[in-house]
Amino acid sequence: MKHKIKRLIAKRPFRRKQAPEESLEQAIQNIPRITNETVAEHREEVLSTARKFIYPLQHSARRIVSISSAIFVGVAVIFVSICLLALYKFDTTSTFMYRVTQVIPFPVAKAGPHLVAYENYLFELRHYIHFYQTQQKVDFDSESGKQQLDDFRKLALQSVVNDAYVKQLAKEHKISVSDKELRAQVELLRSQNRLGSSDEVFEDVLKEFWGWSISDFERELKQQMLAQKVVSALDTDTQARAQSVLAQAQAGADFAGLAKQYSDDLSTRDAGGDYGIAIDKNNRDLSPQVVDALFRLQPGQVGIVETPLGLEILRVNELQGSSVRASHIFFAFKPISTYLDPLKNADKPLYFIHP
Repeated sequence: MKHKIKRLIAKRPFRRKQAPEESLEQAIQNIPRITNETVAEHREEVLSTARKFIYPLQHSARRIVSISSAIFVGVAVIFVSICLLALYKFDTTSTFMYRVTQVIPFPVAKAGPHLVAYENYLFELRHYIHFYQTQQKVDFDSESGKQQLDDFRKLALQSVVNDAYVKQLAKEHKISVSDKELRAQVELLRSQNRLGSSDEVFEDVLKEFWGWSISDFERELKQQMLAQKVVSALDTDTQARAQSVLAQAQAGADFAGLAKQYSDDLSTRDAGGDYGIAIDKNNRDLSPQVVDALFRLQPGQVGIVETPLGLEILRVNELQGSSVRASHIFFAFKPISTYLDPLKNADKPLYFIHP
């Protein structure tokens, strides 16, 4: 056995272990020398090695972007399709779909050259539904409730289409409602305690009765003010009649006689325009503009004020403590349809849902 081991050892060549210095020197010698002539060649060699790793990563990134884009487009198409079905086929009025229409301008109709936003329609319809469900306890799933809801839908759709034509007229005649005018109207309502004792109370009332915020209320009020200004500007006949009678009243003509002859208010005309009641600053039977104007006049003094319904010539007959007794001559504005119908006939509205 020993002899066999010796023979194997004898056959195996002896290798001397290299010293560390020799190994380092040999490694340094194996490093390729880079000169000005070979630097471009070595740079390309290094870059080609890196490309083996970069190209697969770039390809993967492009594929991820392509797949993500395709998924996003697919989801968007599905989402829009669901929204279209919900709005135009099923007439959905849910809060979610209302929020969607606030972001995506789906049209509900075309009034003249302008599209009417579906959001405007839902804004009108939803506060009707909220009021009758919460305050009148109407069951819109019942047969009578369904019929009532259909009537509301027609009313809301017609309302927003009319609003679009009003805005068209306002633009043509350079009529607008400024933020200052809106604030003044809100302050007038506050001063007569028509909006509650505080913002918190008013906001609670709006939310409870109409499902509105204060900004929603101001939006509705601004649209009403715009319609009033449009009618006031275009109804020159009523303006002329009122100014003519005002001049007679200020010249000393018998106020009661003028009221009997010219007033459009049938309930007070035969009484010479006398309101027949003592009026205080919190009166809810008269418009806020009339109440405000009455308390700015002295007994025997005559003035004129514009209200949403027309023009009123006012006369304070006497003061009674914190109240006044007064008379008026009322001139009704022409219906707004007088100015909207020609527009509708010339360019009929196009509805995208069943009115």
